[in-house]
Amino acid sequence: MRIVVALGGNALLRRGESPESAIQLEHVAEAAPALAKAGTEHELVLVHGNGPQVGMLALESATDPSLSHPYPFSDLVAETQGVIGYWLQQGLSNAGLTTPVVTLVTQTLVDVDDPAFGDPTKFVGTVYDEERARELAETNGWTVRADGAGWRRVVASPLPRRIVELETARTLLDVGTTVVLAGGGGVPVVEGPHGLAGVEAVVDKDHVAALIAAELQADLLVLLTDVDGVMTDFGTPHQRVIRDVRADELRALTFPAGSMGPKVEAASRFVQETGKHAAIGALNSASGVIGGAVGTQIRRT
Repeated sequence: MRIVVALGGNALLRRGESPESAIQLEHVAEAAPALAKAGTEHELVLVHGNGPQVGMLALESATDPSLSHPYPFSDLVAETQGVIGYWLQQGLSNAGLTTPVVTLVTQTLVDVDDPAFGDPTKFVGTVYDEERARELAETNGWTVRADGAGWRRVVASPLPRRIVELETARTLLDVGTTVVLAGGGGVPVVEGPHGLAGVEAVVDKDHVAALIAAELQADLLVLLTDVDGVMTDFGTPHQRVIRDVRADELRALTFPAGSMGPKVEAASRFVQETGKHAAIGALNSASGVIGGAVGTQIRRT
């Protein structure tokens, strides 16, 4: 099969954890055996999130006294593609993947008129208490919102229109290479008078993964995160994982726009448009989610 697997940035760095590289490498190492097995048995594309990681870089850049202006968000997305791609390449090889694996610095074309630029919803960076979040927002010109019990920065998350390096990825897949593609949703770019130019945004990696899966005619789309699957009554004593569900049934439910909502929408749309299968589940149960034993398994009929 051809499989597209998306890893959430929060799965690599979980809530409340310090953004140390060693901690994130531990999470990569935990998931690497299942991913290496998938890469050995199937054609595999890995897409990863970068919310915590790009948020940390943005804070560092905003507070660096040697800079007259912080680095553009698009540049920081490219930086996270390199470091997280390196972690994944090394982790997969150390876990036994013997076929080639490569990370592509990837651009994602978005529409400059996308309404998302007027309504930021994508969480990035560290979780703060409300007082600290509002202080940072005032100092750095951020927009912040509640994310569960904490508060985080939010940025625009326009829909992906085209993956610029997609055909390069297709060529690599066709010769047996595992590809880490569109990390962080890809570097967000728009068409300008002089060609492509970066913009201040983070493209949602789940929507990007669904687009990639459809364009590459993948048989399975898997979205891995830090929870066991799509849940009803999330955060309450009555929460439970939806195990098996039709795409139209799942799409009819309501989920938070900055977290599970994009995953449900992306996975359901992929299933409805292609007739193929999708799954959402925990990174530490990757093998079972890919195999259909755990997580939320989404079907067309």
